[in-house]
Amino acid sequence: MSAAPPRVALLGFAIECNRFSPVTTAKDFAEDIDIRGDALLREARKPTPALFPDTPGFVAEMDRTGPWTPVPLRVAAAQPGGPVEQGFFDALVGEIVAGLKAASPLDGVFIASHGAALATGTDDPDGDLFAAIRGVVGPDVPVIGVFDLHANVSRQMVDNLTVFVGYLTNPHVDIGERGREAARHMRAALAGEKYAAAMVKLPLVPPSIALLTAPGTPYGEAIEQGQARLGAGDIANVSIMAGFAFSDSPKNGVTAVVTAKRGNRRAAFEFARELASGLWAERPRFKKAMTPLAEAVAAAVAAGEGKRAPVLLADVADNPGGGGRGSTTYILKALDRAGVRGAVLGVFTDPPLAAEAHRMGQGRSFRARFNRAETNEFSEPFEAEARVLRLSDGDFVGRRGLLKGVAGELGPSALLEIGGIKVAVISARQQCMDPMQLEIFGIDLARVPVLVLKSRGHFRSGFDEFFSPERILEVDCPGLTSPALQNFRWTKLPRPVYPLDEHASWSPPAAY
Repeated sequence: MSAAPPRVALLGFAIECNRFSPVTTAKDFAEDIDIRGDALLREARKPTPALFPDTPGFVAEMDRTGPWTPVPLRVAAAQPGGPVEQGFFDALVGEIVAGLKAASPLDGVFIASHGAALATGTDDPDGDLFAAIRGVVGPDVPVIGVFDLHANVSRQMVDNLTVFVGYLTNPHVDIGERGREAARHMRAALAGEKYAAAMVKLPLVPPSIALLTAPGTPYGEAIEQGQARLGAGDIANVSIMAGFAFSDSPKNGVTAVVTAKRGNRRAAFEFARELASGLWAERPRFKKAMTPLAEAVAAAVAAGEGKRAPVLLADVADNPGGGGRGSTTYILKALDRAGVRGAVLGVFTDPPLAAEAHRMGQGRSFRARFNRAETNEFSEPFEAEARVLRLSDGDFVGRRGLLKGVAGELGPSALLEIGGIKVAVISARQQCMDPMQLEIFGIDLARVPVLVLKSRGHFRSGFDEFFSPERILEVDCPGLTSPALQNFRWTKLPRPVYPLDEHASWSPPAAY
């Protein structure tokens, strides 16, 4: 008699938390992804799911590699924001624990995570969730998680997982493949493979703009070094997590996490230590300067007049993908004052303004008041005469990079014309990282001389067909995600850390 197909639970809790942003509530999860039971499995198997690609990737690979019985529980994900309200998190954990118990016995658990979560009552909600899961399924059931490479990693997280799978690319274009990799590890574990993971953390907290993985970058080189060792000496996975500085967490710091086969934790630890030592030696390369606002505006004026090639201004300090509100007006005001022509700014989060544009109707002109309802200190008011060029319900399917094939919602949205600038105003806060977030308004990006994007880096894999790296300027402005880390009041970030503290020192640990 053949064995029954393995029963594998599917669940997720994914948010990147910025301690300086407003508290994240149940409403924020409901507006992004909060899905349970059979609806979760149906969504994962759609051609264009609303889920991040790790869960669909895992499900597709498990489907491809043999019989199994999915046990879909719950996936809750929200746009990056402040610490999660503790009551919501506690209820989420309680529901997942109850679901695991009700579904027992289970043969495996898959977790779609981010790894940089905070809650109002704990600095390690990810680790708390993993410990709760392990407490239900016991020490021998494989529990495998997929993580954003900006995860802040704790021992509690690593020690309660069987395999730790981190993204390898920034921009994150490999999320689906990491889900498929997790499924392959799950199949191996179900067949009897014994895994062991170990981590080594550094007092290294680089600015986010220094964490791209393109060839020639220090981060990219470290990841390549790790991948070159796969399959040697039992090494099964190498994940170098950059961390997320704005979590202001005791867990901050670049962390090498290595998983080995045959239960060889010693091999995992020794290679993690080797990687960490190499990263520490290269730490001066993780410094990166930004472009002053005045210099960026001058470049935009020249591009708008056809005196230089088109230019992309990255508003890295107001990145909704890192907890920014997507509503600062520093660049918008400066471009308007300078009379820049042909500029497009996207996407600006302002639900009341988008709603007013819909009430006015396409083709109408009105006095646009930005940020009338936003209370963040960096989101200053701005008023200007505007014309409604295009209205949209905000629904789109990404076509490039991280969002390729993913169904997205901007909410009721409008394209406004203010002088020589077109501003895409949306209702559902998110960073601009896919051309379709602007193309739904009829914008021909190939003809735009000045593009301003509220994003830190993921736009690079979406807009690279229009702007090569040398035409991208990361603009130095105030904001909740400013790479100028010295401007923040840190309360829980371990100190000293490099490059905030030039004198920071580190010695490799002798044992795990």
